[in-house]
Amino acid sequence: MEKLIVIVDDEPDILELVAINLQKAGYRTAECPDGASLQEFLKNNRPDLIILDLMLPDADGFDICRQLKADAQYRDLPVIMLTAKGDVTDRILGLEFGADDYIVKPFSPRELAARVKAILRRGQLPSVTVDSISIGRDLILHPQKHEVLVNSQPAELTTTEFKLLMLLAGRPGWVFTRNQILDHLWGNDKIVLDRTVDVHIRNLRDKLGSAGSYLKNIRGVGYKIETEK
Repeated sequence: MEKLIVIVDDEPDILELVAINLQKAGYRTAECPDGASLQEFLKNNRPDLIILDLMLPDADGFDICRQLKADAQYRDLPVIMLTAKGDVTDRILGLEFGADDYIVKPFSPRELAARVKAILRRGQLPSVTVDSISIGRDLILHPQKHEVLVNSQPAELTTTEFKLLMLLAGRPGWVFTRNQILDHLWGNDKIVLDRTVDVHIRNLRDKLGSAGSYLKNIRGVGYKIETEK
């Protein structure tokens, strides 16, 4: 079945432009002019990805993204922020709120379609053969279940955070550079933003709580995971 993309923007021309180009790329689309219509749509539909404007007439896109990522039902739902706010601070804030990508207007419709494809492909995690990966005594990953336990309690991670943790946990003690991590998460479609990896690592540490200290920063190089805190 074709993937369903929801476009949330109060500019009719943008809604039409994005919808037409995504449909040409083989996706189904639904258009919402504001935050309220998105909430109504989500009551009866489960999209595969949301393209979200930040400046809506009835809501702030950052708040919508934060609420979605805080809800277990929508935590793994990818969100691309599409906005005229192009400052680095806004980009970082979007990532901190859980956005999977951030595109600034004016934009290339072909680039947007490529970003959508990359994110949906990233969400399809590769098959694994191990049932679990243990880090120390209190952090356990179940790859096939997409589950992470900290002291036997589930940690609610986004797909990006889970994939990042899997990368590091797959080779304990191995230092991955920021570029290697970016390539693993986004491939050729990666966001060129120096702090992208740092933001995701910080979010991951926060969600892992006491087990976050297994993640080590190697200054000037990148990150690794150790089996001891």
